[in-house]
Amino acid sequence: MLMIPIVTPSEMKSIDASSDQPLDVLIQRAGSAVAWSARKFLSGTYGKRVVVIYGKGNNGKDGRVAASYLRKWGIKTIEYSVSETPKQLPKCDLVIDAAYGTGIRGEYFAPITDAPVIAVDIPSGIDGLTGEVMGLPMHSNWTITFQALKPGHLIPPGSNYVGDIEIIDIGLDTSHIETFLIQRSDITTWLPKKLTTEHKWKSACWIIGGSAGMDGALSLAAEAAQRAGSGYVRISTPGTMPIGPIEAVSHFIAEEGWEDDFRNNADRFSSGIIGPGLAVSSSNIKSIQKAVSDSEIPLVVDGGAIKALGENLEILQARKSDTIFTPHEREFEDLVGSRPSPRRIEDVRSAAKLTNSIVLLKGPITVVANPEGRCLVVANGDHRLATAGTGDVLAGIIGAFLAQGVPSMEAAAMGAWVHAEAGQFLFKYGMVASDLINLIPEVLHETDVG
Repeated sequence: MLMIPIVTPSEMKSIDASSDQPLDVLIQRAGSAVAWSARKFLSGTYGKRVVVIYGKGNNGKDGRVAASYLRKWGIKTIEYSVSETPKQLPKCDLVIDAAYGTGIRGEYFAPITDAPVIAVDIPSGIDGLTGEVMGLPMHSNWTITFQALKPGHLIPPGSNYVGDIEIIDIGLDTSHIETFLIQRSDITTWLPKKLTTEHKWKSACWIIGGSAGMDGALSLAAEAAQRAGSGYVRISTPGTMPIGPIEAVSHFIAEEGWEDDFRNNADRFSSGIIGPGLAVSSSNIKSIQKAVSDSEIPLVVDGGAIKALGENLEILQARKSDTIFTPHEREFEDLVGSRPSPRRIEDVRSAAKLTNSIVLLKGPITVVANPEGRCLVVANGDHRLATAGTGDVLAGIIGAFLAQGVPSMEAAAMGAWVHAEAGQFLFKYGMVASDLINLIPEVLHETDVG
């Protein structure tokens, strides 16, 4: 199965305009698809009543074509233009919302109805780019969109209005699109394959983190890396011998100048993680910058280490191996100087280009981008992950995938997907970060066997 493309409303407009198919043909295909979806939703036609709300644009034309098909099938269908729609819709079995779609400008206040709703493209009143609510939209049971998802389908609060989404192919070309939603089928193809010749050093990961009162972050990252498949995990905290999982190997590094130890020994490792629980002291900032500058292995940079590198982005321009940043919104500001706007995908793509790195922005959806503009979106997480320490677990998972040879972009996106999927196994309330760790192998096994 191919990855699901995501396009902005302006990109979709360009795709429409560049099609060699006449607009009328595309509208007929879209409207027909909406009608068939409505018929399927209604489980038949006899005695059914449908209300269609249509606007002036192509979205409204799609709705009117759908209405014509429904009438041919014997369904009593009432059409209202946006300006003529009553505040309270008449009793019906289904409402088709074709008022505005992604072309909305200004607010939309939907009529009242207790009938189920199918939205054409996106619920009217949801910003297709940002997911912001503009007025008072209807909550749809089902959204029928065409050729590709829009960011507003995935980003809250808009994602709370779309219901189930069906993507209909109407013959438009999206082959040039570089932003995709990640699904289980994608993860299955990326999972690292274990060979009979494996040994622990083939997937070794070195984690530098922890500090007074923050050694738990280092332990969480280390245990997550082990559970995600790293064969050998070394842990180090500047100036002290860390205590972590019994299977991890503690290694002393000096409180100051520890970058020399890292540089001289990192070549034995396939990946490194710098930052979980690491104190942002002046000596650590210098060591972090030097360690990243000198290192020739792929690195995950998390926590306070993000701020250290945000102070000197020039270091990243010359790095030959990949760097993966894993910020939340405040750390994103530490990295690039401003918090992400509602245009999250665009902001992450810009940050990746600025830093010459892969940037993974955590949040209600996780967005991963590389400097070339490719972008992967993970949307299977929820509020359960909004608790202390889950970011350390995520860093450990990504570091383990890197150590097993998964390409950096895929390692970051797969790490976010596995991390979120583990959360789905847990209670909706009371989860703590360590609960995720023992579920990582279960998620990997289920994904591998389908």
